[in-house]
Amino acid sequence: MNNRLSVIAWLSTIVPFVFFVGATVRAQEITPFRNDDRVVFLGNSITDGGHYHAYIWLYYMTRFPEMKMSIQNAGIGGDRVIEMVKRLDGDVFSKHPTVLVTTFGMNDSGYLEHNGSEPDKFADEKVKESAAAFQEMEKRFKELSDTRIVLMGSSPYDEGAVIEGNLPLKGKNAAMLRIVDFQRASAQSNNWEFLDLNRPMTHINERIQQQDPAFALCGSDRIHPDNDGHMVMAYLFLKAQGFAGNKVAEIIVDAGSQKIVSAVNCRLSNIKKTPTGIDFDYKANSLPYPLDTVPRGWGSKKSQYDALRAIPFMEEMNQERLVVKGLKGQHKLFIDEEEIGIWSAGDFAQGINLATLTHTPQYQQALGVMYLNEERWEIERRFRDYAWVQYNFFQPRGLLNANNRRAIQVMDQHIATDGWLRAKRDLYAKAMLPEVRKAWQDQQGQLVRDIQNAAMPKTRKFRLVPIR
Repeated sequence: MNNRLSVIAWLSTIVPFVFFVGATVRAQEITPFRNDDRVVFLGNSITDGGHYHAYIWLYYMTRFPEMKMSIQNAGIGGDRVIEMVKRLDGDVFSKHPTVLVTTFGMNDSGYLEHNGSEPDKFADEKVKESAAAFQEMEKRFKELSDTRIVLMGSSPYDEGAVIEGNLPLKGKNAAMLRIVDFQRASAQSNNWEFLDLNRPMTHINERIQQQDPAFALCGSDRIHPDNDGHMVMAYLFLKAQGFAGNKVAEIIVDAGSQKIVSAVNCRLSNIKKTPTGIDFDYKANSLPYPLDTVPRGWGSKKSQYDALRAIPFMEEMNQERLVVKGLKGQHKLFIDEEEIGIWSAGDFAQGINLATLTHTPQYQQALGVMYLNEERWEIERRFRDYAWVQYNFFQPRGLLNANNRRAIQVMDQHIATDGWLRAKRDLYAKAMLPEVRKAWQDQQGQLVRDIQNAAMPKTRKFRLVPIR
């Protein structure tokens, strides 16, 4: 985009693309989110405690800072389709989604019986149970006239990793793939959108495990992706939305003539030669995507950044390219008077990806957006723990949303024998109070507003100084 286009106009130009996984080629397309979209991700613990939806939103926050949209987590740990159906009205439709992304299969496909005496019979039963429960979900989804439905095949159960003390459940992922296949069939028959995460992630696992048998995107339990796995999930989703090849920005300058050759998704001005080199002003329409290097979330051992071992995210989706032609010798690059680095004329002519440099002012600005997004994620997790208590514990006992002393008394009768419930007792005691929930909601709203302000790109002053 040489001229600044509105986000809506640009998104309307997205065309179908071909997505490669190993030797398999298949079309996969998910319509990019639009201004004012309310996107809800419905799922189990992988969604509940996971980061993939937050990473997807972070992409939109930094790439399209003027877009107003929201992504909400509607995952609950342990859920199968049958449990999800029971909370559709109170926990999902109540969020008024314009886009509803639904994923399931890990819990639906069962666990230990896959290593039992009749694994094939067990797998058949679990797949049939899931398909029967999904018929009710499908019926409810058809009633949503103003909601775009996306069915998403679950991340895999990793049977291939060599994990000490954790032998795989053989055949479990094959059962999950049967669930993925009936999701695909439903999407096709209902004119919904569909994305399979299972097969691409399995392919990545198998490829890397050939050199590193202990490698696992799906965590040490073979089930829950670590932060790197969630970044892979986000990448696959964004790729399905057509963002491969979409640059943060690209600057091409001819230093000899002091001319702007090209400015993609940015504006260049005030280019001039000075006694100390060449200067110009640069304002991008986007920020580089910041990759967190800290493991975050319960039990996490790997970071978002670790996903770069598995996916070409930087090459495909995080290019902020600076190309300067007509230089001689080495030059030092300054941005806003911060020294960024020294490169040869050949390096500048070939192009430097500034998004790989974490110390640029624009990357540091993007880090601020990332940290605010993590704060938002932490608060949203409180609401998901609250939802877990409501739908897993109180709803079967006829106390859904009771939020009174009786509810606490019933809860206290069970915490001695239920460790998960005991761990959430203190949070529920707070969250049952409407003023506490409102305070948390207000904090989330303020964080989103702060993110929108923090993500607005600024004019940066570039200066190239020859090294004598």
